[in-house]
Amino acid sequence: MPAPITLTGRLMRLEPMCEDHLEPLLAAATEDRTSFGYTYVPKDRAAVRRYLDVAADDLRAHAGVAFATVDLRTGRVVGSTRFRELEYWNAGVWPPRHGHVNPSQVPDAAEIGSTWLVPGAHRTGINVEAKLLMLTHAFETWRVHRVSFKADTRNERSRTAILALGATFEGVRRAHFPASEGGVRDSALFSILSSEWQAAKNLLTARLARHGVQSPEQPADQPLEQSVQQSAEQSGAAQPTPVAA
Repeated sequence: MPAPITLTGRLMRLEPMCEDHLEPLLAAATEDRTSFGYTYVPKDRAAVRRYLDVAADDLRAHAGVAFATVDLRTGRVVGSTRFRELEYWNAGVWPPRHGHVNPSQVPDAAEIGSTWLVPGAHRTGINVEAKLLMLTHAFETWRVHRVSFKADTRNERSRTAILALGATFEGVRRAHFPASEGGVRDSALFSILSSEWQAAKNLLTARLARHGVQSPEQPADQPLEQSVQQSAEQSGAAQPTPVAA
């Protein structure tokens, strides 16, 4: 199983989703559901339990990396996001398929999704910084060729937010995915390519500055501040309890 990733910014921290997050995620998911709209958010303890189990299964299968989003001002979990649909193009099989991973265990493409935040975390810069950290990790550490996004075609707010990341609208895939409220939805598809990353990074950095966050100066090949579990171990920090199988 790959080492969990922790990404830390000035406003928020993305922690590897684990058993310790059950109660905090439940509290966030049930606090105020008015803004969740077309996004799936677990609605009770049993649903959060399944949410954690799926995250653990995806991590073991190298298919996804799920995070709990922590507001550093309050220390509270305010939502979740994840890398999904990790693609491995050098696993020795054609066409690439789930269950076959590159020898390096590093993906060639990824999707960012399953993102939700409590209403109080909207328009605070938390989502902008989370996307900046995740995209930086994908493009500058994993060196992926593409990061994809998708949204229910009815979800204008999510579609607008994805475009504001610097992503390109690719089109609509009809009858693509189960809808959060039941039935089948059409999905709007978006992507950022590695060749487009620097422009998108500049855009996100400028947006984040409007929230009073100035990224530190760094070499072009140096990712934003981030840490992995091993670095926390070196510092003696306590590690979260892994999700039970």
